[in-house]
Amino acid sequence: MYKGARLSLGRRQLLRYAGASLILSVSPLAGAAAKLPSVLAVRIWPAADYTRVTLEHDGPLKYTHFTVENPDRLVVDIEDVEFNSVLDSLARKVATDDPYIKLLRAGRFKPGVVRLVMELKTKVTPQVFTLAPVGEYGHRLVLDVYPINPPDPLMALLEGRKDAVEPLQMDQDFSLAEKKPDDAVLRKADKPIEAPEVHTSKKSGKPIVDRLITVTLDPGHGGEDPGAIGKGGSYEKNVTLQVAKRLKAKIDAEPNMRAVLTRDSDFFVPLQMRVQKARRVQSDLFLSIHADAWIKPDARGSSVFVLSERGASSTQARMLAQRENEADLVGGVNIGAKDLFLARTLLDLSQTATINDSLKLGKYLLGELGTINTLHKNNVEQAGFAVLKAPDIPSALIETAFISNPEEERRLNDDAYQDKLAEAIVRGVRQYFIKHPPGPKSRMAAFS
Repeated sequence: MYKGARLSLGRRQLLRYAGASLILSVSPLAGAAAKLPSVLAVRIWPAADYTRVTLEHDGPLKYTHFTVENPDRLVVDIEDVEFNSVLDSLARKVATDDPYIKLLRAGRFKPGVVRLVMELKTKVTPQVFTLAPVGEYGHRLVLDVYPINPPDPLMALLEGRKDAVEPLQMDQDFSLAEKKPDDAVLRKADKPIEAPEVHTSKKSGKPIVDRLITVTLDPGHGGEDPGAIGKGGSYEKNVTLQVAKRLKAKIDAEPNMRAVLTRDSDFFVPLQMRVQKARRVQSDLFLSIHADAWIKPDARGSSVFVLSERGASSTQARMLAQRENEADLVGGVNIGAKDLFLARTLLDLSQTATINDSLKLGKYLLGELGTINTLHKNNVEQAGFAVLKAPDIPSALIETAFISNPEEERRLNDDAYQDKLAEAIVRGVRQYFIKHPPGPKSRMAAFS
């Protein structure tokens, strides 16, 4: 009797558990499939420096990636993501003139896994990383492909090539394909770059440097980072690039000057890499071009900022520096990659002499900008701008006008006004070097 009762109880418990399991499996709450993350947009930013592919999605993703040779491909497997029309359209988004990507496609690799395959035109060093939501952007998966053998920017300048900018330095921990340099490259590497001839003026006794002056022009923002956006829909990144290109043409036309751009198209450059590019070409000046924005649309006028050691000269300067320094968050920097250059670039944070020279440069620039536009403030302002922290290059950040002001936004998009802006900046640069001629550049190996 006791045994039968025990068996009966066991059956009842079993039926109870089975019933609970059945109910759980068919209940609307438990039976509804969990919503998979979706890719909302794909953006591709091709450039000579590197090509970036950004996949924006509405939730965190799990992914793995690897490279394949013969032919060269980058493969990214994404787990538990919805395969939708955005992913299906990848192949149509790659431009035929992309310097590094031949084809990009996606498909269902196996249950629960979407595979992205990037066919490459050359060997590259890839970086694949995620970015947390910021501003108007959601989650982002970023695929950056850099050339394994980037051109040397200093040699490019000396040879008069157009590719006189330095792609992002890679971390040594990345697996790079070994390539033996050819004899021509070795000969260049063995031969140091000659320092300029220095003569002494008979009248003043001051040194006269027989060399070209190099000015690095930095169009603010770019790529994923639009910068400020005007009421009329103008993007700061587009305006700054247009002005910088006009300015480069005018500087190149000067008999003793040349200019290089930190970017010559619409792509993102991390702040410290902008500094690196200037130092790699032994620049004599660094000018970062921007278009200001403020909460009130009536704010107007041009401004010039230089680095500060001790704090901002005004509340607006502090807020502007904070906003500009956050550009890396919007543009997207791989924080997992070690920066081999930062320690050298920011080693001397006192920078007293360079800041003094920057203040002198800023006064000349501000004076000339005042001839074509209202000045927002009559003095050069200072704040902790990351992009101005080259310890050995006089640097200034020029806010050409307020893109948030409808009238100034219209002027910033006017060809004639852009030309006036560029001419005013050239005059300021010219005045600075007349009063403060550059000394000889230090000898440096072409390949350091």
